[in-house]
Amino acid sequence: MKTNFLKIDHMKNMGNYKKIMIGLFLSLGFTACSDDEKIPEPIHEEELITTMEIVLSPQDFGEVVTLSYRDLDGDGPGEPIIENGVLMANATYFGEIILLNETVEPAEDISLEIEEEGADHQFFFHNDFGAETSYKDQDENANPIGLLFELKTNTPGTGSFQVILRHEPDKTAPGVKEGNIENAGGTTDISVNFEVEVQ
Repeated sequence: MKTNFLKIDHMKNMGNYKKIMIGLFLSLGFTACSDDEKIPEPIHEEELITTMEIVLSPQDFGEVVTLSYRDLDGDGPGEPIIENGVLMANATYFGEIILLNETVEPAEDISLEIEEEGADHQFFFHNDFGAETSYKDQDENANPIGLLFELKTNTPGTGSFQVILRHEPDKTAPGVKEGNIENAGGTTDISVNFEVEVQ
């Protein structure tokens, strides 16, 4: 009988121990939840892009061509200033995109942020004068960004060269890695149409 009492006492003690431990875990859980609620989530603020410059350097010979777009008042009444360009036919150009916020002094280089957050950004290119574009840079997941690219012209002609920057595109969607914007999703940070002559 004595042994039975010891077993019963032991079981009671184990039951009390379990209750204490459960209570301790629950209180820690509630504390953790309340702490999480007090910590504000980081907010990603979109940078203001007032200026896009595209520097096209010919691979073999010829002059460097710079396409530029400036809109210092954003949605204000002022019209953006766009500088178009003339490219050589049957030539290969190495392209570099520079994005700036020129409402601050000195101007802020947004391209650096795009490069750092490459997994969340991708440029898309579209033209109707027969040129071919290909990506020359990658994010940490080996997916394209587009700050650096190659452009190959063909026969002489004129047309538009559209450059679009998407924020948080789905780079795993069909065709997106190859530059097809159709399945990319995300939001557009900036989109510019340049008029280009190929001669």
